[in-house]
Amino acid sequence: MLLACSGASNVGQLTNQACVELTQEGFGKMFCLAGVGGRLQGFIQAVKDAPELVVLDGCEKGCAKAIIQEAGLPLRGYVVLTQQGIAKNKDLNLKREQVDQVKDLVRGARSPLRMAAPGGAYGCRG
Repeated sequence: MLLACSGASNVGQLTNQACVELTQEGFGKMFCLAGVGGRLQGFIQAVKDAPELVVLDGCEKGCAKAIIQEAGLPLRGYVVLTQQGIAKNKDLNLKREQVDQVKDLVRGARSPLRMAAPGGAYGCRG
């Protein structure tokens, strides 16, 4: 399961884009962090039940981390892009090499992720 902060900066959008592409490639499955933040029980239970998890924050403010912790969920496979040498800015024109770098970070954070079939166990459900 991949949970990304999709904040309004390059690093937030990099986490989102990397999770989209990894899901399309069959490496894990993107899940709805907003549902967890909204304390919707189906979302919280799905995160609890996930055999593997990677949580991504673009910056050290840690919005995704805070959502997971406030929901009482364990933080597993945590990655912060600004701690990995990617500077935060407001340029939303993402660079291919940075998207690929984030994808590599995700793969390394919880490798191997157990695969979820497209449209499978982890989706946006409530």
